[in-house]
Amino acid sequence: MSTLPSAEVVSLPVPPVVKQVQVPCSPQAAFDAFTRDIHRWWPTTTHSINAPNVSHVAFEPRLGGRLFERGADGVEHAWGCVTTWDPPHRLVFTWHVGRSADTAQQVALSFSAHAGGTRVELVHTGWERLGAEGAGMRDRYESGWNAVFVQGFGDYAQAG
Repeated sequence: MSTLPSAEVVSLPVPPVVKQVQVPCSPQAAFDAFTRDIHRWWPTTTHSINAPNVSHVAFEPRLGGRLFERGADGVEHAWGCVTTWDPPHRLVFTWHVGRSADTAQQVALSFSAHAGGTRVELVHTGWERLGAEGAGMRDRYESGWNAVFVQGFGDYAQAG
């Protein structure tokens, strides 16, 4: 009687979500608009844990700082943690909105001077940390980042 080798489960990488927007301001102004002013442009009524009762969204502006939302009742929900704080060039943070931190993906932004302003690129990786649900979640974020980053942040920074 022969034995068959045991089947190995191979996890294939899930491609990142990559978005870009050009805004008519300096890299520092774009970095500040994304981080300091996130509460002004983030669509909390559709993209938050405690919608529609979110009173604030904020970054703690430092390495190790939190990205979080605060409800009208004062309760805070962590969305992630800053892993790179390099104004005005780069920002990287973990991302686990409504999930345990051990499932966190990574969101990296770069701010590059470009003709007429700044090109801001967002790269969201680490979908494999969500297991079988990673590829489907990545597809939802593909359109979600269009609404939140390209339109929300882009429109806010355009209005400057």
